[in-house]
Formats: sequence, C-alpha cells, structure tokens
Amino acid sequence: MDCPRWLPLESNPEFVNCLGMKPTWQFGDVYGLDPELLSMVPRPVCAVLLLFPVTEKYETFKQEEEEKLKGQPQEVSPGVYFIKQTIGNACGTIGLIHAVANNQAHLEFETDSALKKFLEQTSKMTPEERATFLEKDESIRVTHESSAQEGQTEAPSLDEKVNLHFIAFVNVGGQLYELDGRKPFPIVHGKTSEDTFLEDAVEVCKIFMARDPQEVRFTIIALSKDSY
Repeated sequence: MDCPRWLPLESNPEFVNCLGMKPTWQFGDVYGLDPELLSMVPRPVCAVLLLFPVTEKYETFKQEEEEKLKGQPQEVSPGVYFIKQTIGNACGTIGLIHAVANNQAHLEFETDSALKKFLEQTSKMTPEERATFLEKDESIRVTHESSAQEGQTEAPSLDEKVNLHFIAFVNVGGQLYELDGRKPFPIVHGKTSEDTFLEDAVEVCKIFMARDPQEVRFTIIALSKDSY
C-alpha cells in the first residue's frame, strides 16, 4: 500500500501558530554558527530544527548508525515524545511536533488548539501508533497543506521527490536528543543544559554539514522565548 503524501512544507514558522500554539515562543532563523551570530538568537532556546539535504553520504551514515545502535542500545528517557514518519513530505510537520511535544512545560496553547489536542490524544501511544494517528488527523493535514501553499516559493506537487529533510533537537532531562521520524529511535548526543542547549545542538548540526562539505542547503531554526 502506498504511503500517504502531503505537500512539502518550507520553513514556515507561522505553521505552529495556525495549529494553536500561542506566540510566547517563536521560531526564527539562525544566521550563522560562530559565537557572535549565535549570541543574536533570543534566549532561552528550547528546540532547534535542522533542514538538510538527504544525500548518498548521509543515507550511508544513517544505515551504519542504525546498525551500530541496534547492537549498543542507548538509554532514552521515557519522557521523550517520538513519532515515526509514515507520510511522504511530512518531515516539516514531524519536526515541529517533536519540537513542541518535548517542550509542553514551556509553551502555551489556545483552548481549541489542534496540536495540543493531538499531543494529548497520542501521549500514551507508541511512535508507530502516533504516526498512524497523524495520518488520520485532518486538522493538522489541512493546516500543513495551506502552510505549504503559502511558503516563500511555489509549492512542489505531491509527487515531486523532495530531498531536503527536517529533524529536531531537544533537551529532555539534561540530555540532547536528535529526533528524526525516518529513524527507528531517538539519537542521544550527550549532556546539555538550558544555558548551553543552542551551542550543543549547533555542534551536532556542524557534523551534518561536515559530512557533505560541498552542500550549502542547510537551514537552522531555533524555537526561542519571544523577547519582543
């Protein structure tokens, strides 16, 4: 059976507000990775999204990483909310869900928030069950597709193969987690703290960039407390 497909979503930070997250925290671009440019990002930061190209080098690394971690299981906190990606082109929405779901203590929602409702309904589910539930969630799909059509460039068709992928980095219990719905489980990247989280996540992003030094299609987005 074919997997469902959504329109590809650009880095449209208004999307979560359309799903009922109050703008007390906002997504914003990280314009550079040196300390001076990182210092311009409003703090605190509770999540980082990385948009990157899926290349042959990355796919080879992903396969090797999976094999290695299956043989050496990591300790993943039961407090980490993780959802698998079974919908084509939905990685932007999955990334946003990962960022928001693991920071509900910080964030505020409208009373009729479709996203808050989804998180409450799926809180006790497995990552696979959450994926199936998302496939049937019309309110999130409709908001995703309207945001995709409002992106900065003309939205590609449903069938167009998009080789850019969103993942999220979050801090749960003082550990830095990489959450990627295409992977079988969260990836633990070591200790972090509220104060060092952005710098720690950026260090992992640099590894992604170093893996494909010829590539320039990388975008980093931070979820920061609104300082305005």
